[in-house]
Amino acid sequence: MDIEQYNFTVSQKKILNDIKKYFLMWNECDFDAIFPNEYLEKYEGKQQAKKIFEYYVKNHQELLEKPNDYEQFKNIKYSPRKYSFELIEKEGLGLGSCPVASEGTRCCNLLTLDAVESCGFDCSYCSIQSFYNENKIGFDKDFKSKIENLVLNPNQIYHIGTGQSSDSLMWGNRNGILDTLFAFARKYPNVILEFKTKSKEIKYFLENEVPKNIIVTWSLNTQTIIDNEEHLTASLDDRIKSARKLADKGVLVGFHFHPIVVYKDYLSEYGAICERLVDIFTPNEVVLVSLGTLTFIKPVIKKLRERELKTKILQMPFEDINGKKSYPLELKKEMFCHIYNSLKPWHQKVYFYMCMEAHSLWKEVFGYEYASNNQMEEFMKMSYLDKIRKKLSVLR
Repeated sequence: MDIEQYNFTVSQKKILNDIKKYFLMWNECDFDAIFPNEYLEKYEGKQQAKKIFEYYVKNHQELLEKPNDYEQFKNIKYSPRKYSFELIEKEGLGLGSCPVASEGTRCCNLLTLDAVESCGFDCSYCSIQSFYNENKIGFDKDFKSKIENLVLNPNQIYHIGTGQSSDSLMWGNRNGILDTLFAFARKYPNVILEFKTKSKEIKYFLENEVPKNIIVTWSLNTQTIIDNEEHLTASLDDRIKSARKLADKGVLVGFHFHPIVVYKDYLSEYGAICERLVDIFTPNEVVLVSLGTLTFIKPVIKKLRERELKTKILQMPFEDINGKKSYPLELKKEMFCHIYNSLKPWHQKVYFYMCMEAHSLWKEVFGYEYASNNQMEEFMKMSYLDKIRKKLSVLR
């Protein structure tokens, strides 16, 4: 359908163009093939445009409410994007507050360290693509000297993560990044340094002595989501096997169920992951489990539409929550409760939390809540430090 040939308003044209892109991305139906030809004879002018517009909006809404099924993606081949590396000059170190921190959600006050800018993986839902040029991977040419000159308060406990602006491990020790970060962790034992990853690149950790204040955490998802939405990342098996190898070496590991994605039979698939984790790891080896789901700001949604990547991530019943688009709270409660209850043997022994979620969900899911972000931060740090000290006492 040539949208321009009908008497649509400017607003209607924009909405129809977006719907056309969504139909293409979701691989559900052909925008032109379902055109209501009968409306051409029944209506004229603005009335005709109004009826056609309402028809497409109705079809779009029905698809949003339909349970996602990745059967339609079986014969779709992903075309890897190309990227290049560059050394960049940055004014500062890139150490600051988590970019998604918000007073509207319960937040752990994590400090993030931008060791690398942009990611080599291509997860369809990723917000990194809205912050950086996704086709260039930037390495701070002065990262080592900046870290060496960083002065921290030795009497303060810091929780710093390196997996917000890029994957923490996929680059290995390129440009000496891991050498620098390991030295930093040794210099400051009061820093809990978290490497967050979807990779299996643990060679450097296996070949070197790992400071005990370093924790390595994996973002886990079902293989269905990994195959269709987390392009180029390690398989679920490889992520879990990598975590097991590091745990065998005495490194504390953790798991982020983030984002949990709703689709046909999703609860049973996530539950199976939980059963596997409980069977393979002891609570003493696991420092954290976080829960979170799809949450979008408008620039990320716009970027996804522009790419026209085959994805069902935006085929979901959006609600406005804390100024962002996400699943309805009742649906979130269902998914979080299911995973938390599936990990019952770890309750009271592993630190559980929700990332970027409404305060109200804590009581409903965990049975308790924090009065403030600062209180959550303190409880989290105390739990992590307790695990680290226990590891040190065992080694002695």
